[in-house]
Amino acid sequence: MSFRRLDETEVFRTDLITVAKGTFEAPDGTRFERDVVHHPGAVSMVPVIDTETVIMVRQYRAPVDRWLLEIPAGKRDVHGEPPEETAQRELIEEIGMRPGRLQLLAEFFNSPGFCDEHSFSYLALDLEKAEPSAHGIEEAHMTVHHIAFDEVPALIGTGEIVDAKTIIGLMLAREAVRRTP
Repeated sequence: MSFRRLDETEVFRTDLITVAKGTFEAPDGTRFERDVVHHPGAVSMVPVIDTETVIMVRQYRAPVDRWLLEIPAGKRDVHGEPPEETAQRELIEEIGMRPGRLQLLAEFFNSPGFCDEHSFSYLALDLEKAEPSAHGIEEAHMTVHHIAFDEVPALIGTGEIVDAKTIIGLMLAREAVRRTP
């Protein structure tokens, strides 16, 4: 036996998310409710200039009311677009670079206790210049930074990097770059 979703009622909808009340059944037949946030998913990219340097962005994040040092990322908000295409589009928009190669590092759920957001993290290699096209007020004010991979553990340790997708992507990319010819 397993858990089953029995029903779901939409509570709230925006352009980005839908909040619902779900009814579920446990293996023993017990019924219970959970709040569920539906999200279209996201991509994040670790753009590497050489085996020692990564391009990151510093961007204001309104939900936490602070500037965060992050790897470039974006929502999968174009229906039917493969995650690799979203990654290429977002990288051009945010840092003005087009990847010659994308290597999938990981897929993960960001906060599965309440949200179904499914993310793809890529290593972006063989970068070529492209015309950036910021979308939204935060991207218009973001800054681009070149960070040495060797600095990453200290930046995480001091709390300069606190974003989960960034920590996941950077740690996996450091290992992948060491193995990539």
